[in-house]
Amino acid sequence: MKPLSLTTRLSLILACTMLVVMALTGLALYHSLAKQISVRDDGALLARMDQIRTLLRDEDAIALIHQKPRLFANMLGNTESLLMLRFPGQSPLIEVNPGQRTLPAITPMSAEQPLTLNAVHHLQSSDGTPFIAAAALANTRDGPGKIEIVTGRLMTERTQTLASYRDQIITFTLLATLLVALIAHVSLRRGLVGLRHLASETDAIDVRHLSHRIRLTKVPLELQPLVAAFNQMLTRLETGYQQLSQVSADMAHDLRTPVNTLIGQTEVALGQQRTSAEYQALLGSNYEELERLAKMIDNMLFLAKAEDASQAIALQILDLESLGTRLADYFEGLAEERQMALRVELQGEVQADLDLLLRALANLLANALRYGDSGSVIRLFSETGANGVTISVENHGPTIPSERQARLFDRFWRADSSRHLSSSGSGLGLSIVRSIMQLHHGRCAVQSEQGLTRFTLYFPLKP
Repeated sequence: MKPLSLTTRLSLILACTMLVVMALTGLALYHSLAKQISVRDDGALLARMDQIRTLLRDEDAIALIHQKPRLFANMLGNTESLLMLRFPGQSPLIEVNPGQRTLPAITPMSAEQPLTLNAVHHLQSSDGTPFIAAAALANTRDGPGKIEIVTGRLMTERTQTLASYRDQIITFTLLATLLVALIAHVSLRRGLVGLRHLASETDAIDVRHLSHRIRLTKVPLELQPLVAAFNQMLTRLETGYQQLSQVSADMAHDLRTPVNTLIGQTEVALGQQRTSAEYQALLGSNYEELERLAKMIDNMLFLAKAEDASQAIALQILDLESLGTRLADYFEGLAEERQMALRVELQGEVQADLDLLLRALANLLANALRYGDSGSVIRLFSETGANGVTISVENHGPTIPSERQARLFDRFWRADSSRHLSSSGSGLGLSIVRSIMQLHHGRCAVQSEQGLTRFTLYFPLKP
């Protein structure tokens, strides 16, 4: 089933709201009118009964009934009313009942008791039409001195009036609901023009047009924060796509070099008969290239895994001094080969993943050994602050220009591809360091000036 449009849904909501409001208002007005008419009819019935009471008190009841029988019929006012006069327990002296309705059995009020609305009894006739009746005693000069007055009225006219009023309320409610639905539909369609414009602009964005941004001039005020956030998302997507394209190009370039080397060396070897020693040298060279490829692929897989938001790390409290001892044992021999000295000054504790921290520091130390000046000192030290722990690797060597420092942690990027031994690296070491720090919710930075380069890792106290 096709979902309803936003315009239709909002129109229906407004129409239903209008229907409920109008229905409740009409119901309240209907009950208010019914109550007012009921009080008026009850008062009119009691007024006629009080007139008859007064008339009988000042006259001889029997003589008056015989002489002026039509007087009582005229006092009723219409053919839906009825009246009966009788001495208590005796036959009626007069009975005016045009509709031949059955008189209700009502206990009469005493002659001394004033007539109030509570004296009116609300009944129903056989066909369901409301019927009101009242009974009271009146003083008279004849007979036992008391005469019973029973009067009533069938509320056919009132019922018809209320029914007509109810039908009008229903009609006006339905018409108002339809009118509101129509006006809401037209207004919403005009009001959502900006949304349709937004949809058309969004539809024009694809991979070839990631630089396109949605203009805020034709967007409703309520949607401008959403459009601004969408434009920011497009900026991030464009940056990510560009970086991905650059990474793909760099990765293809870096993979192509060892592959071409392997192919070239193999073609040369197969060109003519070689000695066993030559084949062994070729296999050794190919092994080095394959090892480089394997290392590069391993680093790429690690980066892909590290950038997974769901990746969990095993955080623990690590003793930096013992960690420094392990690193020193491994890198001191390599430093001696490069005629460099390694000074480790790690103290205190840090909350981190042991394997990841070792890998990050190993990458930084290997980087310092690769690009540091021969005869210089590489320093690995730590500083503990109020909010976290900072670990730094410092070496002396060529200064990295400031405009290139920001890109050092990008994949496959080198500050200077012609630098000594740069071809032996994959360009992924510092990218791995950045990914490790992101997993620890920390950060990494580089500072290089006047021949001194320092890489810094910051670990917050509560990752």
